[in-house]
Amino acid sequence: MSAGSRRGLIVLRHGVTDHNARGIWQGHLDIPLNATGLAQARAAAHAIAALRPAFVIGSDLARAHRTAEEVADAADLDLEVDAALREIHVGRWQGLTAGEVAELFPELWAAVSAGEDLARGEDGETVAQVAQRVRPVVHAALARLEAGETAVLVSHGVTARALVADLVGLDQNAAWRSLSGLGNCHWARLGEREDGWRIDAWNVGAADLGSA
Repeated sequence: MSAGSRRGLIVLRHGVTDHNARGIWQGHLDIPLNATGLAQARAAAHAIAALRPAFVIGSDLARAHRTAEEVADAADLDLEVDAALREIHVGRWQGLTAGEVAELFPELWAAVSAGEDLARGEDGETVAQVAQRVRPVVHAALARLEAGETAVLVSHGVTARALVADLVGLDQNAAWRSLSGLGNCHWARLGEREDGWRIDAWNVGAADLGSA
């Protein structure tokens, strides 16, 4: 496979929200970008548009949807939306800070912090369930890519890491322990190889490319 024919994938986390800034678990709560998050989205959009993506698919939650809109607009593309790209559902943890979660759910919090993949917030999702949820979206997107093309998926922190790990064949627990979380409006760049997909860059931001 020549370098010019390799397909690419950008997995982008949304810009910052007030809940992110305050350390509040969001999950499926539909929280909008704040002013900083919108500025982040516009800077990331400018950098990613330079890669000439073939299409952009975003989560339906407002923070990711708006980020994806900025990318699609900068690349002169129509935005596609898929609810399967939503963040992990954290159940009863939604709307709570990490400190409140630790106080109200001490055993579950300790187990999850130790690496056990349990349903977040008791009635939410596991990371394995998130990977299973998003897998069909990723495979369908890759099936559409022609040689040399790149797609952009705009999602959320936990979902993005689970998605990438699943695609490259990395155990989810190992990914959780070895890959830092993507910063707001930071992305992973993946490239196709003869034997599958590889992470070419992780936690890239517009400032890293001199585009902020």
